[in-house]
Amino acid sequence: MAAGDCGVITSKTVLLLLSFIFLVAGTTLGFVGGRFITSYEDFDAFFRDQQILLPAIIVMVVAVVMLFLGVTGCFVTVKESQVGLRFFLCILLLMFITEATAFALGFVYREKVVAEVQETMNELFQEYGKQNPETEIVDFWQSQFECCGVKNYTDWINMEWFNRTGNNSVPWSCCKQEFKNCSGLLSEPQELNTVGCAGIMELRVKELINYIMIVILGFAVVKFFGMLSILVIACRKEENDYQPLSSGVFA
Repeated sequence: MAAGDCGVITSKTVLLLLSFIFLVAGTTLGFVGGRFITSYEDFDAFFRDQQILLPAIIVMVVAVVMLFLGVTGCFVTVKESQVGLRFFLCILLLMFITEATAFALGFVYREKVVAEVQETMNELFQEYGKQNPETEIVDFWQSQFECCGVKNYTDWINMEWFNRTGNNSVPWSCCKQEFKNCSGLLSEPQELNTVGCAGIMELRVKELINYIMIVILGFAVVKFFGMLSILVIACRKEENDYQPLSSGVFA
């Protein structure tokens, strides 16, 4: 077997493997993007700028395209279509650029998290106790993540709810779970979660964004090898006849 034929066959094999990887990757990216969007529903009250969802939306679009790409890759490689391979290469290149854009946006919006969380969270906590959804959201986050207040539990002193009740206490959701009879009194801080919710939320959102960025980077590397394999086949085609998958080489 000639060295050129070996290179083409290897490239075809790589393309078929990558096409399968694209199918798996599309499913995985869809899960990651969907998880971020679903998680955002718990965070959305703290973010007025919905553009923070942009990286996840891009990932979802990429997931759909990758599933299409996996099917297309298998078809054009087996059928040995030169036009199809060029089309495959163009799609890979466009997806690579799209993922690079999403990766960059991840950096941008990760840095916006800190300022936006604290700003909107202060407004949300001021609405506590007015028989509105904000009350349930605050109680959910404080009990779920064992936090109290924005920066710390003493933030409640400056909240309307605290001054309106006049009982020198914080909401029940600030109580530690092990203290069943906790009344939320500030004079008994040992029974309260004293860490603020803003820091915890910032950390969790950043972890989600970092997770997406790592996944995007990994799949971008996969696409690079896919484009390289197509170029090897295309260049060899011009030098020699294209070796069909059904030829005696595979017999």
